[in-house]
Amino acid sequence: MARVKGAMMTRKRRNKVLKLAKGYYGSKSRLFKTAKQAVMKSGQYAYIGRKQKKRDFRRLWITRISAAAKLNGLNYSTFMGGLKRAEITLNRKMLSEIAIADPAAFTALAEQAKAAL
Repeated sequence: MARVKGAMMTRKRRNKVLKLAKGYYGSKSRLFKTAKQAVMKSGQYAYIGRKQKKRDFRRLWITRISAAAKLNGLNYSTFMGGLKRAEITLNRKMLSEIAIADPAAFTALAEQAKAAL
């Protein structure tokens, strides 16, 4: 049986890492050892970032809803409580879009929330 040497697969593996590190500053894009560390760390940041994005958007929606509710004489928690009692099931993303795009409709929702309290 012929002996198989690992040079080809090693080069392939290293090139894959260096391709991912393309555009990194200085030796991080050229040297395998530092590139590998940078790629691993960037992967961790990307993973964490995908989780944080969900939190950040929810925080943004709540801030927008709160600001629009204050214009209608309610704070955020009483507005949301009123909607729940009025059995209006709109998620925060849609409520924030309504608050931006159609303030009249948001005012109508606020009135329904007030009536349900």
